[in-house]
Amino acid sequence: MSASLRLVDPSSLPHIWRVDDLASEETVIPSGHAVLDACLPGGGWPVGGMVEVLQEQAGQHVWQLLLPGLAAAIAQHCGPVVLVAAPHQPFGPSLHAQGLPADRLLSVRADKPAARLWAAEQALRCAEVAAVLAWLPQSRSTELRRLHMAAQQHDKLLFVFRGVNARHDASPARLRLLLEGVDTLQLCILKRRGPPIETPLALPALPARVTALLESRKKARAPDSPPPALHRRSHVLDRTAALT
Repeated sequence: MSASLRLVDPSSLPHIWRVDDLASEETVIPSGHAVLDACLPGGGWPVGGMVEVLQEQAGQHVWQLLLPGLAAAIAQHCGPVVLVAAPHQPFGPSLHAQGLPADRLLSVRADKPAARLWAAEQALRCAEVAAVLAWLPQSRSTELRRLHMAAQQHDKLLFVFRGVNARHDASPARLRLLLEGVDTLQLCILKRRGPPIETPLALPALPARVTALLESRKKARAPDSPPPALHRRSHVLDRTAALT
């Protein structure tokens, strides 16, 4: 008896992921940005895999992007958010006001690339850690894969920050972002489990409270009506008017 092949409609197989659809993540934490969550598989940051963020200037807009999600992460864990080789010291009162108390941050200083990788991996293996943020501009793809696997094994939220020069390098990251902008946060999704996105996402560069405060101060400074324009009279016109 000869075997026969039977064609199956892919749409009838619920467990098959099609590249033109967003994949479904098992565990996610909402980013806190509705426009971003709508573009992320599962509707949030993937837990148990690496999220890679590329930046021209390290540290710029990082908290504005990640803080809502980190505040949600610490609500599910009793441990800290670990910062490995952060380029700037975070301002505790501002983070506290937005839901991330300073006593839930653990900052690890490490200058050598090997020390940064070791610290990040050890943090991922700690059961109580809520999330790991690691600045690893000199790390290679094989080294990042080790961290990705550690995050997957221990079901951790992991963000790795690198320079834009690594954009065309191979990366094991499940989600890869390019973070740009000054007055407006421009976020390009370079890699996700789904169809590509050509247009950057525009997110607010400042917290909602700060934006509202700046707008109220701007309105308070603005006069009710514009002041009358002051014109300097020409001496020639003055003399002509005096002769008439």
